Amino acid sequence: MTTLMMILGIVVFVVGLLISIAWHELGHLSTAKLFGIRVPQYMVGFGPTIFSRKKGETEYGVKAIPLGGYIRMIGMFPPGPDGRVEARSTSPFRGMIEDARSAAFEELQPGDEKRLFYTRAPWKRVIVMFAGPFMNLVLAVVIFFGVMMTFGVQTQTTTVGKISDCVIQQSENRTKCQDDDQAAPARAAGLKAGDKIVAFDGKAVTDWSALQSDIRSKPGEDVTITVERGGERLDLSAHLIRNQVSKTDGDGNYVEGEYVYAGFLGFTPASGIVQQSFGQSVDRMGDMMENGVESLISLPSKIPALWDAAFGDGPREPDSPMGVVGAARVGGEVFTLDIPPTQQIAMMLLLVAGFNLSLFLFNMLPLLPLDGGHIAGALWEALRRNTAKVLRRPDPGPFDVAKLMPVAYVVAGIFVCFTILVLIADVVNPVRIS
Repeated sequence: MTTLMMILGIVVFVVGLLISIAWHELGHLSTAKLFGIRVPQYMVGFGPTIFSRKKGETEYGVKAIPLGGYIRMIGMFPPGPDGRVEARSTSPFRGMIEDARSAAFEELQPGDEKRLFYTRAPWKRVIVMFAGPFMNLVLAVVIFFGVMMTFGVQTQTTTVGKISDCVIQQSENRTKCQDDDQAAPARAAGLKAGDKIVAFDGKAVTDWSALQSDIRSKPGEDVTITVERGGERLDLSAHLIRNQVSKTDGDGNYVEGEYVYAGFLGFTPASGIVQQSFGQSVDRMGDMMENGVESLISLPSKIPALWDAAFGDGPREPDSPMGVVGAARVGGEVFTLDIPPTQQIAMMLLLVAGFNLSLFLFNMLPLLPLDGGHIAGALWEALRRNTAKVLRRPDPGPFDVAKLMPVAYVVAGIFVCFTILVLIADVVNPVRIS
């Protein structure tokens, strides 16, 4: 049964992956057609074609390897200085440039001269190239908000999970009380596991982050804690003491190895699945975007640990880069967890949403052959032309992005090597969930 659920989870993730890729390419396709660019092909996947059908002037199809997709637009690069589509040269770099230029004019038909990608205004090309990643961002936001506001997310609550027996400074890194330790204020006040704190010192509380902040802001003060216990409301009096506790960031997360002195009550909050309000969902979405950007920036620094995990004895860190194979494996594990089916669905949806957010951020890098590289080229052309117009100089014409193809091949080579490294790590030392 476990194996069957694992396979089902992998299949569900792969379907979500294909939908995400198709959705991305639909953004490019729809805006390209909107601006009159001819698109001969729309494909989901790479490799041999499994299925295709031509509708109008575009062939739509699915290929065997679900690791990406593409649309083919004619005239992605302008002709050479001599106006020729192709130019022969013994230089390998020149060959790369002209091969790319030639491919951009494949299937050129009479009347297509005004339907070439490079002939469109830079702002239109920016929209066409941005539309793909933007579709992934939209899908990620819709899924994130849908899960948070309907299924809910695992979070700390204002319900008491465990009462501390005594006061221990956080840096001491111990859990057992000693004879000279002071009793925890929560225990002295009569707080019990299962109590739901609904008000603190006369102020209503609904989330753990706000309650934690209120407790820490009143060292040495006497406070009233209102709890719900057995269907009744009780007011408990507690004297908060000043104690060394872990430092938190602006979002209430603990900062490892850093401590501050603040008010201390002495209990651990219980965790539970809690539906989020729209405002809370916006905050969480913002945190995810921030974390995604930080992860992308720190990606190069994680390569040594990833290499050690793939070819050495190093552990696979939970925040280690993970590819499609690893994500599919995690998707399979989700369906084997001993949790309610609704939470399995929620976790799978969040996994797909996270994948779409990563696709958006990664594709926005201003590097060819990524969408961000074409966007950067169009913006640079707009800057050159507008500057020439202001200075009353001749129009410099389209920016020849094809000249950057040698750099694009280097970038693509780096991406391929990184993808292979991640694939090996996902197979021999995968990221696991619990």
